[in-house]
Amino acid sequence: MLHGPIELHAGLTTPQKVCFFFNAQLHHVFHAMPLAVEMSRDPRFSVDIVAMTGDHIALARDIARRHGATNLHFVHVTGPLLSAITGMTGGTTPPKLPALAAARKLLVEYDAIVVPERTSLLLRFAGLRKTAFIHTCHGAGDRAVGYDKRISQFDFVLLAGEKQRRRMLDKGLIREGHYAIVGYGKFDLTEGRLPDRLFPEERPVVLYNPHFSARLSSWPDMGLDVIRQFARDDRFNLIVAPHIRMYDNRRRRAAMERRLAEFAGLPHIHIDLGSPASVDMRYTRMASVYLGDVSSQVYEFVVSPRPCLFLDAHRADWQGNPNYRHWQYGPVHQSSDHVVDKVEAAIAWHEIYAPAQRHGVAETFDREQGRASVRAARAVGDFLAYRAEGRRLSRMAPTRSPKRDMLVHE
Repeated sequence: MLHGPIELHAGLTTPQKVCFFFNAQLHHVFHAMPLAVEMSRDPRFSVDIVAMTGDHIALARDIARRHGATNLHFVHVTGPLLSAITGMTGGTTPPKLPALAAARKLLVEYDAIVVPERTSLLLRFAGLRKTAFIHTCHGAGDRAVGYDKRISQFDFVLLAGEKQRRRMLDKGLIREGHYAIVGYGKFDLTEGRLPDRLFPEERPVVLYNPHFSARLSSWPDMGLDVIRQFARDDRFNLIVAPHIRMYDNRRRRAAMERRLAEFAGLPHIHIDLGSPASVDMRYTRMASVYLGDVSSQVYEFVVSPRPCLFLDAHRADWQGNPNYRHWQYGPVHQSSDHVVDKVEAAIAWHEIYAPAQRHGVAETFDREQGRASVRAARAVGDFLAYRAEGRRLSRMAPTRSPKRDMLVHE
C-alpha cells in the first residue's frame, strides 16, 4: 500500500492521460465516477470519460456536474457497424468484444485505463502492453465471481475493505504495493440525496432485488409468485428491482413488461427493470426490508442495519460458505409460500441478525479514514506517479558496454 503524496521530478510536467472506460451496463458508472471526479482535480492527470453508449455519457456528465468536476472530458465511442451489431443483439450496451475493437485506437493513447470490469484486460493483447490497468471492482459482495482470477492481471486494484483484501490475498489476486483499501466510493455519490416518493400510502417498503444469474436467482421460480402475494396484501409497499443485467436486453425487457402489466396500476407495487434508480442506491436507502438472494446490493442496504430475508431457490449448501456470507444477515427460506408473513417475521426477529450485519459491514467497508473517493484518488495518483518516475529513471540509466564488464586476466 502506498502512503503520502510523491514529489515528482521537475522534468515530469506533462499530465498523464487517464481514461475511465465504461464497457458494460450502466451500474458500473457509479463505481468509477467518484474516483474520476477526484482525479480530475489533480494537476498531475488529464482525465477522460470514454463510454460505449450515450446513456453512460449522460449519467457520467450528471455526476460530474453535481460534484463540481469541470475538468473532465467525455468521449462517446460509436459507429455504424457497432450500432448495427448492438441493434441485432438487442442489448442496451454493445457486445464487449466489438466494443473493445471499436475503442482500441482511441484507448492506446492513454497512460492508464480505469475499469470496473475485467474483459477490457484483453486490450493488453491488442497493443496496450505499456498501459496501466486500474480496477475499481463493481460492488463488494460475497459471490465467487467478485474474486475472478483475472484481477491478478491488473496493475493496481482498489478495495472496499478488509474482507476483499483477505480473500484476494488468499487467492493470490493482489500483491503488496499494487492495491489499496480505500472504502466504497459509491457512497460518496449519494450523500445528502433523498429518495423520490414512490407510493401514495405510508407503509413499510420491501425491496425485492433478485440476482440475474439463473443458477443463483430466486426470480425464475419465485419472482411472479412473490409479486402476486404482495399485490393481494396491503401491509407493505413493494419495490421490485432485479439486478440491472437481468433485463439489459430490450426485447427481453419488453416481453417481461408485458407479463407484469397486471401489476402496473397497483399503487403499492413499483417495478423497475433497469432504470438508473435501480442501481443508484435510491431503493436501498428507501426500503425498510430487503428481500433477495445473492446480489451484492444487500451490502448497500445493511450499511444501515435493517431486516433482511433471503430466498434459496436452489437448495444451496450455503452454511459456512464465504460466497453466501450475507445469508447470515436474515432468515433463509427455500419456498416463497406466505412470503408476506415471512417478511413480518423477519422484522420481528431482526435484532437476532443485527450484530452479524454490523460485523459484516465493518469488514466489507473501511470507513475510518475519510471519503473513499478522495482516498482512492490519492492511492491511484501516487501509484501512477511512482510508476512514471520509475520509467523515467529507467530510461536515464546508462547502457553499459559489454567490453567494460569484461575482466582481463593476464
